[in-house]
Amino acid sequence: MIKEISRKTKLGFGAGEFSSSIFFTLTSFWLLNFLTDEVRLSAALAGSALLVGKIWDAVIDPFIGYISDHTRSRWGRRRPYILFFTIPFGIAFVLMFRNPGIASQPGKFWWAMLTYIFFCTVYSFTNIPYNSILPEISKDYNERTNISGYKQAFAVIGTILGAGAALPIMALFASRTAGYVGMAAIFGFLTILSLLATFFSVREPKLLEQPRGESIPKSLKDVFTNKPFVLLLTAWFTNSTAVAIMEAMLIYYYKYIFRAEGSVTMAMIILLVVTIATIPFWVWFARKVSKKVAYVIGMALTALAVILFAFTADRLGQTFALVYMVLAGFGFSSHYVLPWSMAPDTIEYGYSRTGVRREGVYYSIWTFMIATGGAFAGFLVGQSLGLFGYVPDAIQSASSILSMRLLIGPLPALLILLGNLALIFYPLNQKRYEQVQAAVREMEAQKHV
Repeated sequence: MIKEISRKTKLGFGAGEFSSSIFFTLTSFWLLNFLTDEVRLSAALAGSALLVGKIWDAVIDPFIGYISDHTRSRWGRRRPYILFFTIPFGIAFVLMFRNPGIASQPGKFWWAMLTYIFFCTVYSFTNIPYNSILPEISKDYNERTNISGYKQAFAVIGTILGAGAALPIMALFASRTAGYVGMAAIFGFLTILSLLATFFSVREPKLLEQPRGESIPKSLKDVFTNKPFVLLLTAWFTNSTAVAIMEAMLIYYYKYIFRAEGSVTMAMIILLVVTIATIPFWVWFARKVSKKVAYVIGMALTALAVILFAFTADRLGQTFALVYMVLAGFGFSSHYVLPWSMAPDTIEYGYSRTGVRREGVYYSIWTFMIATGGAFAGFLVGQSLGLFGYVPDAIQSASSILSMRLLIGPLPALLILLGNLALIFYPLNQKRYEQVQAAVREMEAQKHV
């Protein structure tokens, strides 16, 4: 019998996602622009600094997941990391958005790279254990979608605040430089509160004892031979990269094509309000047509919206641009809910094959992929803007404007198409998952004999 999850636990677990959404909002919407227009680091070097940070993540994330899987404490396997790395995570926001006042380009590059590495490290130490809790607190196929709805509702709330309140908060300070620090301090404090809410409201269930002495390479091999997980991970990476590119380019589009930088806040708010408002639709729709089909349809709508926005928004006017934000937000909402609901199903499938729970290792790869998508997006944007002649705070050339259109529309649409192609082969539906659960119950019953 499946134990019902209380609303308190759902809300408490969901609250932790607020911290992740603030992280990705500030890095997706603002970080590259902060580095190019505030710090005055070249676009190419700024993108490279973000990519190097993700290479570091590639090294440490599997270790964090492995350590989390094998931790034993009175607070469980995951919650100690949420508790002890929460305050450093809040501090990292301020460090990342502090202009160092360094004159040389190499000096600026090293500063950006090292602060971003620290930022990503403390994020991983909270986020990987946090996400690893979801497969453990519920085994029910549809209940996981419901919990993911709570989780992503907090994600969109955080994203709306990060996108919509950033400029107004910065405007309260005497200079843009001080505004970035003040804004980062406020959001850093809010992330601390959200993670503490998760720590104090969620309890980890007792699980069967894990096998001892298993190596990280063996864990990674089993993860990457899990076909449903690899297919979902492929779509997760391409879609996350597409979304990150679109978000990073939005401020450039409004600043240099619309020439109305202040209007970008409204566009961000419309995009994200629609995203959160339509989360219940995707929870319902996934029950009707399957998680996979709903996810494919949602991202296809997002691809259509960004193509239309890229080539017609400035010609039709800002009202039509907001209509495109509504369509994009509606489709984008599926990305906030469904992959998070599908990932635990693939992890349970892996457990049924190996008899070893590796949620931490799975979510280390999962977290690494979304972070890499953001960094890869920053790298592509930075390199492309530099290649096409982008100059900060200036009237852009025709080639620079073209690069902005290509980056905000066709490139994300192509990545979404690749993700949807991977999802076509994704095999788990509710019937197949119930067979997986039956196999797990039989396996665990034999372990107790």
